[in-house]
Amino acid sequence: MLIVSVTHQCNLNCAGCYSREHHRPDARLLDIERLGTLLDEADDLGISIVMVAGGEPLLRREIFGLTARHPDIVFPLFTNGLLVDEAVIAELKRQRHVVPVISLEGTPEQTDLRRGGGVHQRLLRSLSELSRAGILAGCSLTVTAGNYGTVTDRAFIGELGRQGSGVFFFVEYVPVSAGSEDLVLSAEQRRGLIGFAQRMQRGHPGLFIVFPGDEEQYGGCLAAGRGFVHVSPEGMLEPCPFAPYGDADLATMPLAEALRSDFLRAIRDQHGRLTETAGGCALWQNREWLKQLAKRKSPVNGTDVR
Repeated sequence: MLIVSVTHQCNLNCAGCYSREHHRPDARLLDIERLGTLLDEADDLGISIVMVAGGEPLLRREIFGLTARHPDIVFPLFTNGLLVDEAVIAELKRQRHVVPVISLEGTPEQTDLRRGGGVHQRLLRSLSELSRAGILAGCSLTVTAGNYGTVTDRAFIGELGRQGSGVFFFVEYVPVSAGSEDLVLSAEQRRGLIGFAQRMQRGHPGLFIVFPGDEEQYGGCLAAGRGFVHVSPEGMLEPCPFAPYGDADLATMPLAEALRSDFLRAIRDQHGRLTETAGGCALWQNREWLKQLAKRKSPVNGTDVR
């Protein structure tokens, strides 16, 4: 699976946003032509799922011209939902392989606290409009110690289903903002979240996905190309959205070659050390090791390692 963040820009200013924390104002954006050839290369490699993220990806609506060329790839598109309008709905009706996934936190109070006043009501309106148009849509829930009880409530999930959500992503909070460590799930809550999603999958219509989920069953962390890999808005191929380090620049390098980079290979070879943590993201917990590894593995041609 490929995760492609197409921009750092966003029309919201959410607390604890990993994209904003990792944004470098002086960095160039991967241009639309290269994004197009990147998807061509992904298709040629047999990649069947490409998650489109941001920032807010609907700020780059030209991506619909790229997704239209790849009807055999499923494109979950992670959006805050506020830019869903008639034009977006018309495009989604033409491209059923693009699945909008709207982000929220839980109750109206929980969502508005992180995303801004009135946002919860507006995003539910977008979800309902997508449902009325017959478009498969989903929800992405950032799960913290604070909203764990809300998002693991069957009644809450059932209401989102009635609003039109058919896919549910539970994304474990990673403390990219200093001082937010108290929001990280405990080990008990992580196990509870995984169990809840499994029970819902068996007894409730829809698809339920926990990220990163129970990686132990796969032999450890799936990042760095073992299961997925991330493309930053600047075009760097990175292990994971929460691990913004890389030695392969897709602006100048084909995807197949970038996947064989020394840095990513070293992580894959040592994935056993990336055991799950209470925070869910072993890469983030080992970011100093990753940073040093990236510097050692970077070629001498001046590739920018962050």
